[in-house]
Amino acid sequence: MEPFRPTIGITMGDPCGIGAEIIVKALADPALRRRARFVIFGLAEQLAYTADALEIDLPIRREHHEDLSALTRPLPDDVVLLDYDEFSQPAAMQRGPSRFGGKASMAFCKDAIAAAKTRLIDGIVTAPISKTSWQEAGFKKYPGHTELLAEEFKVKHVAMMFVAPKLRVVLATIHQALFEIRNRFTIGCVFHPIDLADQALRRWFDLPAPRIAVAGLNPHAGEEGRFGDEEARIITPAIILAAEAGINVSGPFPADTVFIKALAGEFDCVVAMYHDQGLIPIKLLAWREAVNLTLGLPIVRTSPDHGTAFDIAGKNKADSSSMMAAVNLAIDLVHKSAAVPSK
Repeated sequence: MEPFRPTIGITMGDPCGIGAEIIVKALADPALRRRARFVIFGLAEQLAYTADALEIDLPIRREHHEDLSALTRPLPDDVVLLDYDEFSQPAAMQRGPSRFGGKASMAFCKDAIAAAKTRLIDGIVTAPISKTSWQEAGFKKYPGHTELLAEEFKVKHVAMMFVAPKLRVVLATIHQALFEIRNRFTIGCVFHPIDLADQALRRWFDLPAPRIAVAGLNPHAGEEGRFGDEEARIITPAIILAAEAGINVSGPFPADTVFIKALAGEFDCVVAMYHDQGLIPIKLLAWREAVNLTLGLPIVRTSPDHGTAFDIAGKNKADSSSMMAAVNLAIDLVHKSAAVPSK
């Protein structure tokens, strides 16, 4: 019997960005193609042009996305492209946010989600989208992939985990203005990411008793109320709740030192309070290797940890390392999910 090969869906992201380039470069690796089958949701013309420009011969079977429901497993080929030729590509591709890019990238995402719901694919890897493009296309209620996925899969609590070789970080708040965090900062806002991190580390990373550190919000973790009381009012009660639920969690720690402790092996994961607090150390330490993993979904979803890079799109300058890492992690986690029964 042939070993289980997951089927991974890959969305091309904003067509005006580097999505096509990093997908072609990643799937050009025969070893990666041997690990799984792939369904790409994107534009055939752009992917073909990109592959030609890169002098990469990538074997792809083209289907129209409207034929999605007719596809069955196993796929007819190792790489199937669902094409969206109704999106007319501008003659001179705009390299920046656009209504065109927003509408196309949302269509890719929605169909990948539909394919995951019907189990045509086992996991989703998303190339970068532009939040501004989504806004221009009228999708104003979604700050990013995470919020769209949570709504589509009808889950109440999700969190972003960034996975790097030597560091894992989960965010308590995601796409919120820094000054707005105080208005939405609750005990649950901190507790749920701790809980989701604990579940993920046990289920997917083979850690039976993961050690989780929680960063403070304020300088010096508030220094006993001198620089804010959120640590005492919100973060510490959330940590106590998590500890009472059997989670090995400690903190709050000053954010300027807790990542050093995690790197030294003292902790398996750090829960950061806001976006840049967690992303700066991740991108500084593992710019080419870090992967964005969504926690709390009924499926595996990963993504590179970078954006659309409009400024280098179409110039053969994009580094596909993070996309490659995202695909490999998705495959690994699908295998874990298949091997470990859900609770």
